[in-house]
Amino acid sequence: MGMRVDIVTLFPEMCQQVLDASILGRAAKRGYIETHCHQIRDYTQNRQKQTDDYPYGGGCGMVLYAQPIADCLRAVQKEVEEQGRPKPHIVFLTAGGARYTEEHARRLAEYDNLTLVCGHYEGIDERVIEAFADEEISIGDYILTGGELASLVVADSVLRLKPGVLAEQKGYEEESYWDGLLEYPQYTRPEVWEGRAVPEVLLGGDHQKIDAWRGAQSRTRTRLRRPELYEQWCETHPITALPKWKRGENMRLVKTEAQWSAAAKLFAEGRRTVCAEDWTPEYLAALTEESFLAQLKAEKTEGWVCYLHTTKDVPDAMVSVNHRTGEIEHLFVTASSRGRGIGMKVLDFARRKLEEHDRPTLTVLGKNTRAIALYRRMGWRVTGKAMIFDPKTDETVVKYNELLVMEYAGQNEPKA
Repeated sequence: MGMRVDIVTLFPEMCQQVLDASILGRAAKRGYIETHCHQIRDYTQNRQKQTDDYPYGGGCGMVLYAQPIADCLRAVQKEVEEQGRPKPHIVFLTAGGARYTEEHARRLAEYDNLTLVCGHYEGIDERVIEAFADEEISIGDYILTGGELASLVVADSVLRLKPGVLAEQKGYEEESYWDGLLEYPQYTRPEVWEGRAVPEVLLGGDHQKIDAWRGAQSRTRTRLRRPELYEQWCETHPITALPKWKRGENMRLVKTEAQWSAAAKLFAEGRRTVCAEDWTPEYLAALTEESFLAQLKAEKTEGWVCYLHTTKDVPDAMVSVNHRTGEIEHLFVTASSRGRGIGMKVLDFARRKLEEHDRPTLTVLGKNTRAIALYRRMGWRVTGKAMIFDPKTDETVVKYNELLVMEYAGQNEPKA
């Protein structure tokens, strides 16, 4: 027997019509799942078939009686028992329930059978919830006229996870939220539509590159659209292994004038990139290689040591460390070299250079969410603010920003 879902509602025809359509309908006909919708009104004990009344204590709206819902649930329990199934897991769809997520769906899909109870009007008599509910669920922070749509959302998201409902398991494992991320963009024919082309990587047939592109798109989309979701994902997906150092990659201590100039050039490029939209053109124009060369040399007298990352002797990243204070600063990777894991390797290198410090620190602009996410996955945590940039108090600032302090927490240390 496939999973059974029962919906207890005032509008069974509405719910059953949806469940009998499309993918779920086909799966039910093939015996992979089983759905039933029950009319609460059939279990009332009054001639008028009334299912609700005014709330005790006053207030607007009507409240559903406990009795017809209870009797309907007992009837469902009896049907389920006669099928030889275990006792149903009963969920009430209420505004005060736990917020529904993909994690809930996966957990509910583990039950043999599920009964969903739809509220309506002002709500349901609390006593029947106390007597029968195994849990309460809300699908979001907004108000619906009834629980029918919410129950269908839960039923659909649960049943689609059962074997046979979708053609392939991969069909739902690559969907948004399955691994805590939003899904990557999708494309189909034609290759060019109204001047917009399909990304070239998807046309080449290299599935390793395609998977890498899709993963990067999912992470970027989630970081930009759902930062709170991405933060959770970073916490549960630490980087446990660094990309391997490739032949021709080196970290070099900055000593010669040519190296100082290369570091200053990287410093200027990196600073202009992160400040581009939040500071005035006049401020950006002052971010010259000459000014940063002077800054780097001045920092050397204060205990700072600067390193260049080179690929085949071409500088493409930099970082500075201070052995006295345990600080890491100026971690920049050139635009043409990003996406190759260089930033991870350089940060790990810098931290290991400060092994005498248990909790080294670094700073990063709050707008640089991509860097913050990477640092979090490598074991760093935001601990405070070093500076605030406010256009109200600084005429060179266009948009409010913060310079965050991050500290290495020590867990989830990636393997080099």
